[in-house]
Amino acid sequence: MSSDPSTTSPNETVGWGILATGKIARQFAADLAEVPGARLSAVGSRSLAKAEEFAREYAGHGPVRAHGSYQELVEDPDVDVVYVATPHSLHLDDARLALEAGKHVLCEKPLTLRTADAEELFAIARAKGLFAMEAMWTACHPVVRAVQDGLRAGRFGAPRHLHAELGFVAPADPTSRLLDPALGAGALLDMGIYPLTFAHLLFGEAEALAAQANLQETEGGSFDLDIVMTGRYPGGTLATMVASLTSWSSRRAAIATDTGRLELDDFHHPTRVVFTPMGAARDWSDDHAPTEPFEVTGDEPVIGRGYGNEALEVNRCIREGLLESPLVPHAQTLTIMRQMDSIRAAVGIVYPEA
Repeated sequence: MSSDPSTTSPNETVGWGILATGKIARQFAADLAEVPGARLSAVGSRSLAKAEEFAREYAGHGPVRAHGSYQELVEDPDVDVVYVATPHSLHLDDARLALEAGKHVLCEKPLTLRTADAEELFAIARAKGLFAMEAMWTACHPVVRAVQDGLRAGRFGAPRHLHAELGFVAPADPTSRLLDPALGAGALLDMGIYPLTFAHLLFGEAEALAAQANLQETEGGSFDLDIVMTGRYPGGTLATMVASLTSWSSRRAAIATDTGRLELDDFHHPTRVVFTPMGAARDWSDDHAPTEPFEVTGDEPVIGRGYGNEALEVNRCIREGLLESPLVPHAQTLTIMRQMDSIRAAVGIVYPEA
């Protein structure tokens, strides 16, 4: 274990620190335990008791040091990279804390509330020679990457339309990060970022985006309970993308091409993708049978629920001395941030100013 993250050797185990102990931190820790060459070294919380409980629960590969402050966590010499798992509005300060302490950073999505803040974090990382990545694990998922590769190779024909939806009924708790504008509330940042990123990964940068939303007004600002986005992408591909905090989504995605149809059972945590080739039809009423469907699989196994694959990618990049991942490059993160800034302005989502 290196006390200087920038000198991690190719064969050395990467020491991870987890900043915060909420639900996503626990899911990540569970997957991290399955990642070869990774070790959970420490966890930090504002409550030492919570950190100690977390450390006991996830000490499967050796003792995990518990810290009662984020500052203590980022100063831990056994931590090479910090995974930031706090609410959206805290990402800027918490990721900056880790970078200023000389640690590589994997920060939950969205990286920050605003594009300018994300640019600041990436600038700090570059200046210090540190790796930084938004935890958009979808881009590292073997099944999603197989769909990407197949579309680029023309294996599924030319894509013409994508539909993707993600939503659930959030508990009516105004203190929840999902419903508190001060914490970056709303469907767009929490879930809408996934279909936006999914479309970007498959088709490239959107040429045009539009949106409609149901807003919740509060004293602290306004946020979206439901949002529907439409996009036009290179080659004339169209997309409809839905995120909701008030309804139960199918979580499915479908890509219609000129030769058939790709269907993902759950594009948020894909386990199965099936392509069904179709023949040409005279019109919409033509009764024609599809040819034999086939399953699309990735070249690598899915680690846990998929969070392990992004940790594996971070490990690889750190060992190779990269400052950003080719799977989740800074430019891609900033592109999606700019898209969400534009959508927020268009539909009237207003967060309190920092």
